[in-house]
Amino acid sequence: MIALLIAGILIIPLYAQEAEPAMEPETSEVQEIEEVQEVEEVLEVEEVLEVEDVEGIEESEKEWAESETDTIIVDEEMKVLNAPEGTKITLGENEVLIIEESGDTVRVKLGSKGISIVETEEGTAINIVDMEEQEGDEPEAPEKPGKKKFKPHYAGFEVGLNNYFTPGFQMSLPSDELFMDLNTGRSWNFNVNFLEYGLGLGTDKVGLVTGLGLEWTNYVFDDQNNIRKNDEGVIVEYVPVDAGNIVKSKFNMTYITAPLLLEFQIPAGKKRIHISGGLIGGVKIASNTKIKYEISGEKSKEKVKGDYNLAPLRYGVTARIGYRALNLYANYYLTPLFGENGGPELNPFSIGLCLIPF
Repeated sequence: MIALLIAGILIIPLYAQEAEPAMEPETSEVQEIEEVQEVEEVLEVEEVLEVEDVEGIEESEKEWAESETDTIIVDEEMKVLNAPEGTKITLGENEVLIIEESGDTVRVKLGSKGISIVETEEGTAINIVDMEEQEGDEPEAPEKPGKKKFKPHYAGFEVGLNNYFTPGFQMSLPSDELFMDLNTGRSWNFNVNFLEYGLGLGTDKVGLVTGLGLEWTNYVFDDQNNIRKNDEGVIVEYVPVDAGNIVKSKFNMTYITAPLLLEFQIPAGKKRIHISGGLIGGVKIASNTKIKYEISGEKSKEKVKGDYNLAPLRYGVTARIGYRALNLYANYYLTPLFGENGGPELNPFSIGLCLIPF
């Protein structure tokens, strides 16, 4: 019995020591379960964040597609601006990255430094530049040789002399038309060609020219007379009753003119000789006669407005030649001065100089 008691005493402690390790698996299983739960929670959080990010991106893209402007607001601080001149990314009030495009030049700015990329026919040049020094400066594009434009020669102030031809291109008048004889040296022609337009015909040396101008024509009669309409509406000689010495007798008319010219330009040193010819048309806007004379020692004058059977529309041919400051013009009108059966059959012409080209 004593032996059995001693054996029991020795076995119980050993059994107790062996029983304690039996509880360790339960603790390990609890730790593993907790770790698994933590991992699952982390994964769930990350998945939620990823979903929120995707949804935010989708919403940003949706806002970008629906927006009428070229600005994307990533958050309250960061903005992306797409403009025709390039792309700007700003953070708060500071511009972080700027990409500017202009023709063949691209400039990338990062802070105060940047890179300039220029593509030319010779190749691509890449330079590191200080963007602060070049702020506001436009990138210089390579110069291209410009194509010369055709420059017409019509506008200007012209002064010349007037006269007219008979149907046989004679300046001497028949005896029954001598009252129309002119003092050519005092019969002035003034032209103000205020508008010109030239169209080059594939070159800067040949082109078509047109424009607008005003023409004042003064016919000063050589004899002691002027002109009037008679009862039959025909232009005849007129002399004031009791008129003594006639000091001046004029026939004035004003036209709006328009040419259509073909102009050639011939290089001559640094300048060019220009030669042109074509048609010229006119619309009458005013006409009158003016006469100054003396009656019993007293000076008197008469100015009478009227149409004087003048053709309301007229057309003719014109020619021009010039070099530097010397420019000549000549006009000959195919339309007679007076309408049919309205007076002597005379065709006006004028020759003069362009004093001040515009």
